[in-house]
Amino acid sequence: MKKYLPNEIKNVVLLGSSGSGKTILAEAMAFEGKVIDRRGTIENDNTLSDYSEIEHIYKRSIYPTQLFAEFNNLKLNIIDTPGSDDFCGGLFSAFKVADLGVMVINAQNGFEAGTEIQARYARKHSKPIIVFINQLDHEKANWEASLDSLRHNSQVKTVLVQYPLNPGPQFDSFIDVLLMKCFKFTGDNGERTEIPIPESELERAKELQNELIEAAAENDESLMELYFEKGNLSEDEIRSGLRLGIAKRDLIPVFCGSGRKDIGVKRLMEFITRVAPGPIEAPNFKTTDGEEIAPKTDGPTAIFIYKTAMEPHLGEISFFRVITGTLTEGMELTNTKNGNKEKISQIFLPAGKNRIKVPELCAGDIGCTVKLKAARTNQTLATAGINWSIEPIKFPEHRYRTAVKAVKTAEEEKLGEALNKAHFEDPTIVVEYSKELKQTIIYGQGEHHLNILKWQLNNNAKIEIEYFAPKIPYRETITKVAAADYRHKKQSGGAGQFGEVHIVIEPYIEGTPAPTKYKVEGREITLNVKGSETVDLDWGGKLIFYNSIVGGAIDARFFPAVLKGIMEKMEEGPLTGSYARDIKVTLYDGKMHPVDSNEISFKLAARNAFKEAFRKAGPKIMEPIYQVEVLVPSDRMGDVMSDLQNRRAIIEGMTSEKGFELLTARVPLAELYRYSTTLSSLSNGRASYTMKFLDYEQVPSDVQEKLLKAYVDSDKDE
Repeated sequence: MKKYLPNEIKNVVLLGSSGSGKTILAEAMAFEGKVIDRRGTIENDNTLSDYSEIEHIYKRSIYPTQLFAEFNNLKLNIIDTPGSDDFCGGLFSAFKVADLGVMVINAQNGFEAGTEIQARYARKHSKPIIVFINQLDHEKANWEASLDSLRHNSQVKTVLVQYPLNPGPQFDSFIDVLLMKCFKFTGDNGERTEIPIPESELERAKELQNELIEAAAENDESLMELYFEKGNLSEDEIRSGLRLGIAKRDLIPVFCGSGRKDIGVKRLMEFITRVAPGPIEAPNFKTTDGEEIAPKTDGPTAIFIYKTAMEPHLGEISFFRVITGTLTEGMELTNTKNGNKEKISQIFLPAGKNRIKVPELCAGDIGCTVKLKAARTNQTLATAGINWSIEPIKFPEHRYRTAVKAVKTAEEEKLGEALNKAHFEDPTIVVEYSKELKQTIIYGQGEHHLNILKWQLNNNAKIEIEYFAPKIPYRETITKVAAADYRHKKQSGGAGQFGEVHIVIEPYIEGTPAPTKYKVEGREITLNVKGSETVDLDWGGKLIFYNSIVGGAIDARFFPAVLKGIMEKMEEGPLTGSYARDIKVTLYDGKMHPVDSNEISFKLAARNAFKEAFRKAGPKIMEPIYQVEVLVPSDRMGDVMSDLQNRRAIIEGMTSEKGFELLTARVPLAELYRYSTTLSSLSNGRASYTMKFLDYEQVPSDVQEKLLKAYVDSDKDE
């Protein structure tokens, strides 16, 4: 295969709603690029993309798939991405290495929910877009409605490059207003002939060409002057203006066709190769220090790993983009994160499940390799002496959580290993063992996302698992002052155990001084604080421990044991077993025995004294509160707001965004279980949301009563 230089490469990501036809379009592009000589179909499970068993079952993309095409003496790297927002992690990784997005729109449905969401992601990642209105051969295809919905919803100016003559089952021709040619297709393999533009369409074609010329000229003052001077622009001049407009994301060219019949695919590829930005024109990659790295073929080599996958017969495959330099087979690179050496033993061009071996790749190109020792997604490998790292992909925050366990206890360790592998393949799957909750928690983008993971574990890893509602990491605290004392005494033949502590506790409030006097249960306690220790708790909040012992009532060597006993009880709160936080504890008196006193005695005495004082100090349960931002279509806002209020949400703000409302609310985590599923149902899949931890707040009294009862009942069961 030819060696392609940075100016001969185009990196394209196909995006769009599920069912828009991205996979079949990718198949047609690979066919036109001579990568395959026969196109597969979704129905026959033989496309380059969607080659995994689970994708065959669901008949849609679940993982991003990389393929390529050689066309017009250039190379197109194409990444076919899932349309479901549950699998947006694959889209985010593709955005990192692609320079252009091709938004595929189903002509039956127009600008759908998935289109809205993915267009939003493209804006967030500053990716230029061109649109391909697909499936115009379907009996329900509606070109005008699709175009209207695109114009209504797009936040960037759209401009027609083509329009169809006969959308529907007989669709076989379109007019290209850039070339001012009419193309007619025969058969299903992209065979086209140029025919004169029908007389009835000449006026419309010229009108649309003028609109195209004006849109192109608006992006360049010299072109605008030329247009005013001549009243027209040449094809190359139009392309020049469009190239600038696309790169600046000021306009979106619109194409039409049918991936299934290979109508318009070749013309789309011609436009991409001649007009779309490639590695040279696209913004340079940046390092974590903000330095820009130009795609030069000479000098040091650096590659960025954007995806890791596991293949049954190959093992781990690392997909990468060459950021700078030239990568050659056998080259040794260094992981700039940890200093590990990695040898690139083989280089492949991926074409779906097929791999084509090549000796080298230049800056701007995309490929894959196998058998790296420890390199992972988001890491940079570079020649020795390069110490910078490419900015990592910022994957979306999780929106769904569930607890998981193996049905067979003996497979728990095996499950842990399989979940870690799942995270390496899909970083939007996050796995955490919660010591506090004593559960393994999995975080993902939605219920369907984690159901696919369950299928993989059941069928690929051969581990039967079950999901269940995760516990909530509540916190316990107090609202008033309380005192307690406890004597631990135990005699068992030899040396016994003896320790007595007197403590007073109060809520911790930032900035309050050390205590000097308390009035508790009708008596005054005067304190003389001799020392203090502040503990920043791992689970949030603080514990302030004051030593106010006078007269040597307790020897100083037992103070650490007293603090340890208090900490142990704070790790298993007296109310529900949740962590306790934000408490001041003053040890002001106690007793010891010259022979029987030891550390264990004072630790146990402190535990029980703290437990007793806590129960008398107006204890409250705190719950985690999340800030939730919901982007919802205006016509669904009422239903979504009503649902949020039923979840004890406090609506904090609302702003409008072209047919959408952005709701900001504070919502208890306990009320967010399966929220992604409910929101999708309420909005027909058009709404999306993010959630971020804010702080802890007291639960309402009725909720606290239920939690206390549930804890007592669980203790009885145990």
